[in-house]
Amino acid sequence: MSTPPARRVTIKDVAAAAGVSKGAVSIAFNHKPGLSEGTRERIFAMARELGWAPDSSARSLSRRRTDTVGLALCRPARLLGHEPFYMEFVSGIESVLAERSCSLLLRLVNSLEEEIALQETWWRERQVGGSVLVDFHEDDPRVEPLTRLGLPAVAVGHPDLTGGLPSVWTDDATAVAEAVRYLAALGHRRIARVGGPDGLGHSVIRRRAFEATAAELGLDPCLQVATGFSGEEGARATRSLLLRPERPTAVVFDNDIMAVAGLGVAAELGLRVPDELSLLAWDDSQLCRLTHPTLSAMSHDVHGFGADVARTLFDVIEGRTVVSRPVSTPSLTPRASTGAPRQPSQAPSS
Repeated sequence: MSTPPARRVTIKDVAAAAGVSKGAVSIAFNHKPGLSEGTRERIFAMARELGWAPDSSARSLSRRRTDTVGLALCRPARLLGHEPFYMEFVSGIESVLAERSCSLLLRLVNSLEEEIALQETWWRERQVGGSVLVDFHEDDPRVEPLTRLGLPAVAVGHPDLTGGLPSVWTDDATAVAEAVRYLAALGHRRIARVGGPDGLGHSVIRRRAFEATAAELGLDPCLQVATGFSGEEGARATRSLLLRPERPTAVVFDNDIMAVAGLGVAAELGLRVPDELSLLAWDDSQLCRLTHPTLSAMSHDVHGFGADVARTLFDVIEGRTVVSRPVSTPSLTPRASTGAPRQPSQAPSS
């Protein structure tokens, strides 16, 4: 005689084993509020023990939201593929989405206006349950229409830029001040900065903090060049600084790619790093540890930053109270590219 097929485990079986109602099991697996953490964990444990999981198609039909989070980036595709920061940041988001069997819908846009239209389409057509908003500008045009739309969102940016949206950010002003103070303590008086586009809010915050700290320490008037984040633009900006009659003895870069490019320009002009020129990168990455000399950098846990942003977004989606907050401030990691200036300042021959 053939063995009869095993009876399929149902949500009713899980509820009975956990001592709760079928509705409680549904709440737990839909990640909705209303259950204690102990009850939620007991339901998950019983489901694992019985080998039961909810049907994904039924779940998506029973809820208003889909199991997808949106992220639009106003960056050239070519640059994004070479920028370690966003690769790590997206990896952190994905680590949280994987825990919830959710997906990331990533799109590149050419303007903030295009992003607004895209976010409206995503929300109107129920393609996303919420979105992560990045690269805020002063008076950012996305705030008002997306708030009015009711889109659950988390802003990656300082509250001064995000118009009341729940936000998670890094304290760029404090980190910039630490970088300038470190270089000044080494003996540098002429410190320059190669920054990102002036339109970006975090570039403005860094520029103001750089100026304020240099003035507080009585340093020579600071030189700052706004540019894009590519290696080509970083090299061009570095070259313009180092060909000045009174060149800086130290340069701070707004990302690691530009710092690596700046190191190449120093070699091109015959300047010894760090004896004649100190270089310091923002967003420490593997790139900074592979150069010769290795690059000093402002380090922070970018993967953890992305994960924190994703968890905060799920709190917003699920109706929990969310308080905007900073993550850990980037901290200095000194390496071989920074040191005391050992030669009198002079312009290199061109």
